[in-house]
Amino acid sequence: MQNARITLHPSQQRMQVRVGGVLLAVSSNTLELRENGYPPRHYFPRKDVRMDLLTTSETSTHCPFKGHTVYFSLGELRDIAWSYEEPIEEMEAIAGRVAFYGEVNG
Repeated sequence: MQNARITLHPSQQRMQVRVGGVLLAVSSNTLELRENGYPPRHYFPRKDVRMDLLTTSETSTHCPFKGHTVYFSLGELRDIAWSYEEPIEEMEAIAGRVAFYGEVNG
């Protein structure tokens, strides 16, 4: 998937996310989203994320290129991850997937 601003690249490289020593996500099936002006982000399938450790935040934003965003927190660490539950038409591939701020390690 790609448009003038955003490209999606499937990745089979094993990626993981640790926050404060807690392993939150491990996957060999991420989508790398590249958006002009932003660092690349890996979107993890929800089944590969420890959703039981995350709570839905009150924070909500809207991106005109991706859609409405839901954020997640880990304890006192606010808004460390996000998801587009119902992205705009061209971004359906990221629906329900979870991306994280900070370092994602291969």
